[in-house]
Amino acid sequence: MSVLSYLENLASLLNMAERESINIDRSINTLHTRLGNRFSTDQLKERFRFGSSVRRTMLPRNADPNSDVDYMVVFDNTLNYKPQTFMSYLKKFAEIYYSRSEIYQSSPTVVLVLGHIKFDLVPSYRNWNNLYIPAPRTHYNDWMITDPLSFNDTIEKVNKNTNFLFKPMIRLLKYWNASNSYIYESYTLEQKMTNTSFYFCHNLKDYLFSAIDSLNIWDLPSYQHQKVERAKQIIKNVRQYEQDGKSIFAELEIKKLFPELS
Repeated sequence: MSVLSYLENLASLLNMAERESINIDRSINTLHTRLGNRFSTDQLKERFRFGSSVRRTMLPRNADPNSDVDYMVVFDNTLNYKPQTFMSYLKKFAEIYYSRSEIYQSSPTVVLVLGHIKFDLVPSYRNWNNLYIPAPRTHYNDWMITDPLSFNDTIEKVNKNTNFLFKPMIRLLKYWNASNSYIYESYTLEQKMTNTSFYFCHNLKDYLFSAIDSLNIWDLPSYQHQKVERAKQIIKNVRQYEQDGKSIFAELEIKKLFPELS
């Protein structure tokens, strides 16, 4: 097997399986209904899924145990409540309707852990056309404007411009990141890659190797710096093995970076 075919096969396995997607969809539908049962239409204005599960860059749990589904819960806020009020509402909701599940607050979200997936419930409100969520710079004690769906369009455009190789590349990159204790925040990693220029890339391997070459290390602590440097060196080794016609050694080398899924 060539390095390219190995990576293509692995990227396919990293795509959320239909069975897991069905389970997530079923849980989302149940969550949607239960939120409607708990809160009146005066209290609850919208709820919708966003993030990597919508962009289809989310990894299955066997590749990333921290994979989660982001779910926006939009409340009425005519009384100008602070975020903690709505986080308390969501935590109480989860305790009532999901009493047998693991539930905890992890600002700015309430985390609901079900058997097959983790849901991050994000409190929010709208003012005119602007959507507000808890702001990190205020330690989540106040609000900031966000547009959680605009990045989806960016991903789709880049994916199309790369002959639909961008999303498989992102999943491989996120798999490596998760296997190395999350050197980069997942959303930030996706953002960086959409702003990366890919030259002379013709297949998945080219895009992935170029992405790893582009990873910054200047702001990382030394132990993470070493992990990124190791990745860059392995890519260099693979290129050399392939140039020398040593395909078996090249495949063994790439598996150090992207091991087979168990």
